[in-house]
Amino acid sequence: MNSEENNFLLAVDHGTSAMKVAITDSCGEVLAYDFEDTPITLKKGGGAEQDPTLWWDAFVRASKNLVQANYVPAERIVGVCVSSQWSGTVPVDENGQHLWNAIIWMDTRGKPHLEKMMRGFINIQGYSVLNLLRWLRKTGGIPTGSGKDPIAHILWLKNEHPEVYNSTYMFLECKDYLNLKLTGRFAASYDSIMLHWVTDTRDISNIKYDDGLIKKLGIHREKLPPLMRSIDILGDLKPDVANEIGLSPTTKVVVGSPDLHSAIVGSGAVRNYEGHIYIGTSSWVLCHVPFKKTDISHNMASLPSAIPGRYFVANEQETAGACLAFLRDNVLFPDDPQRFGKQEVYQEFDTIVEKVPPGSNKLIFTPWLYGERTPVEDYTLRGGLHNISLEAKREEIIRAIFEGVAYNSRWLMELVEKFIKKRMDPLNIIGGGAQSDVWCQIYADVLNRTIRQIKDPIYANIRGAALIGAVGLGICTFNEIPELIQFSRTFQPNPENRELYDELYKEFLNIYKNTKAMYRRLNK
Repeated sequence: MNSEENNFLLAVDHGTSAMKVAITDSCGEVLAYDFEDTPITLKKGGGAEQDPTLWWDAFVRASKNLVQANYVPAERIVGVCVSSQWSGTVPVDENGQHLWNAIIWMDTRGKPHLEKMMRGFINIQGYSVLNLLRWLRKTGGIPTGSGKDPIAHILWLKNEHPEVYNSTYMFLECKDYLNLKLTGRFAASYDSIMLHWVTDTRDISNIKYDDGLIKKLGIHREKLPPLMRSIDILGDLKPDVANEIGLSPTTKVVVGSPDLHSAIVGSGAVRNYEGHIYIGTSSWVLCHVPFKKTDISHNMASLPSAIPGRYFVANEQETAGACLAFLRDNVLFPDDPQRFGKQEVYQEFDTIVEKVPPGSNKLIFTPWLYGERTPVEDYTLRGGLHNISLEAKREEIIRAIFEGVAYNSRWLMELVEKFIKKRMDPLNIIGGGAQSDVWCQIYADVLNRTIRQIKDPIYANIRGAALIGAVGLGICTFNEIPELIQFSRTFQPNPENRELYDELYKEFLNIYKNTKAMYRRLNK
């Protein structure tokens, strides 16, 4: 840490459901926090959109609330850094005005257009052999068949709404759109652009657009933004923005990273092979690695990290905390989902689950409520409650949901460990779900790993954004970050539950094997 440690940052965690803004110190400690909800509009045919105007309005309101409350002197807030939901697309004109709603990571409408571009005479898992080799060699991965990547969003607009595509000056990721609003500058980070699948990442220190891949996809190079590092300073706040939220126009904006990359930093697991688990709306099990590698059968690859010159193992399971939200809104309180506050309901879930014996009377929940991305890519998968009988109690069903999400994480963890050829133990745990002590213990038991609960785990993304900003401003280095992270509790696996959870996990995998064909027939 240098002498700038008494300065502060405005850190942003732009999630799918809310815009969260915090004032942090130079160590990433959250001093004040505010958030505004941001609604999602689901469209027929697999569409999922958000209004970027509502994003920006939410950011401005939350930021003004914090600055005007005088938690710290406004003149000491020296930087802004944004972390945002990943795999979204905002088409904008030359003035930065959006021409369509943001197409977010849940949207699958581009699937048929992407399939048309990627298929050939001889195909493996839906990709022509030539395309498979071309993309794996250059990027280490390939556009996901689900149609959820930004390149599929762009192809959907090009084919279904050509007037929007033709009028678009640049296609921006969610974070990069917010940065444009903050500074007036068009740019993407090496990590945020990755899911466009048009960059050559073979040399991690020299990532660049690949004209051959861009041409093959049939999009225009000039519609893609310039590339920068996550820790680069994009520019100063625009004077009108600075005036509106109450900061100096000399406040620096650091490029920042998507949520997944930022969370790695906020978890403290920045050294190679140090793992962490995120439990939010979705979930993942990640670590940094010193090599480039791809596991196409399980949709995992080494992708650029927020830390310059580093890779991480990329993966994500689609629904985790979303399963509890589904239980609350669609099963328990469908007529009045706001009957109880979110935190109150989840605390009640914890109280209930803690009283139910491990294994939930051998009920098994499969958490595939929105298909799955990893450890298998299959948009047709759906959730289910298995081995249920007339004797099943509400309490057992709730615990089974907690356990089912953990089974899926174990599946993912085992494949990550196979990928890196190392055991990840301990695992740092972050996200809203990590606030639940009982869920942390379930994770320890199901995964058979030591689980370290980060202090204020819900702030991991925003802490990561602050720390990326601090590195960009020269306040600290990435090597110092592990020493800045504090833990609330450590959960050890209970050996008495080992045999039971191994049995149920084995059946969890069997459920997938035995039902996947049915789901494909039902949801094709």
